[in-house]
Amino acid sequence: MTTTAGSHDRAASARHLLDVATEAVQLVADDLRAAFRTRVDVEYKRDRHDPVTEHDQRAERAIAELLTAKVSGSSVVGEEGGARSGPGDVTWYVDPIDGTANFAHGLAFFCTSVGAVVDGEVVAGAILDPVADQLFTADLTGAWRNGQPLRSRGVVDEADALLITSYPNARALEPDRTAALDRFGRLVTDYGTVRRPGSAALSLCHVAAGWADAALGTSVSAWDVCAGQLVVRQAGGIYQAFGGDGWDQPGYVAHTSDLRAAALHRFVAHWPAEVTR
Repeated sequence: MTTTAGSHDRAASARHLLDVATEAVQLVADDLRAAFRTRVDVEYKRDRHDPVTEHDQRAERAIAELLTAKVSGSSVVGEEGGARSGPGDVTWYVDPIDGTANFAHGLAFFCTSVGAVVDGEVVAGAILDPVADQLFTADLTGAWRNGQPLRSRGVVDEADALLITSYPNARALEPDRTAALDRFGRLVTDYGTVRRPGSAALSLCHVAAGWADAALGTSVSAWDVCAGQLVVRQAGGIYQAFGGDGWDQPGYVAHTSDLRAAALHRFVAHWPAEVTR
């Protein structure tokens, strides 16, 4: 297969953006490890289910400064600081602590996620679990865990599979609590094991690594899934957004390449249009 000079340039550009994203997630890792399981003051944004700490805010500022310094003219969209617009064609999506509630309570399931988008396409992403010291990365050529290639493999049948999900959260319960709990109950019945650890980005990485067979998220934002969905896809897994067009939709299902995920796809097919972020 021949490769054009243009595709070489595109891949090289994505590799550079991946290097920058990797540097960014590593930049704040020591501070987050030091703060973990210490006294953390928590404030709330939209509601009591949407916490933020000074560590989220400080980490995002440091990451944004590095990204815009390394890639001149780039824009940053972050969970805590909103958008910083630049004239260039690169947009970074940053979640400084994905899984803030876990971080604040001392539960070791959170991460830092940075993804790079060029012309609407996610081209690079880095996600670091600072407690487990697991670095997940992806660009246009592949996906890796701590530098080793990732392949998303697992069981075939949902009855044997592990599903990780944040569903149903409080916002999913608001329109119709009974229907939401019924949908969740069917997933519990169809899957061998269902867990709710929090952190969409890290959940996606576990699917990419084959540590979980499937993941389901609703009410997610672009910074939650930007890097993680690329890691899944480049590891050979399946990622399907729902709730609209494009990768940055409020819902997703992801699973290994082996899983026959009929129950997950039924869930998407019957998802009520009025339930969004």
